[in-house]
Amino acid sequence: MHYQIVFRNTVLGPMTENQILSYEIDENTQVSKDNGPWQPLYAYPELMSKLAQKRSMLSYQNSDVISKKTLCGIMAIIFGGFGVQYYIIGKIGGGLVTLLLTMVTCGLWSILTLVQGILMLTMSDEEFYRKYVASQSFMPLF
Repeated sequence: MHYQIVFRNTVLGPMTENQILSYEIDENTQVSKDNGPWQPLYAYPELMSKLAQKRSMLSYQNSDVISKKTLCGIMAIIFGGFGVQYYIIGKIGGGLVTLLLTMVTCGLWSILTLVQGILMLTMSDEEFYRKYVASQSFMPLF
């Protein structure tokens, strides 16, 4: 089965159930299943159960994400050139590459990590989790 959704006034799809959950959706998000009629997401029980699972996982990890987000943001501002923010979230390769780039650029790479730290502190917890913790990238920058 393939779905389409309306996200920020744009039709996206076709996509699978798991792909839909990568977007910030709620029960009222408009969904079309296999090019059928548009209905709110709550009309699809299979999507509602997946959304509930996602929310329970996020709420379970929420306190951990908040503390990591704050710590990563502060460390990126202060010690970003050493890649400390990547070590905290478990992305050792990203930390090593950041350290190497800082040495090669004679410290100029630290300016990017300063901006990264500010962005980390200002983004939502869900966005931080998606961009940095759950990302498959070994070195998510922005």
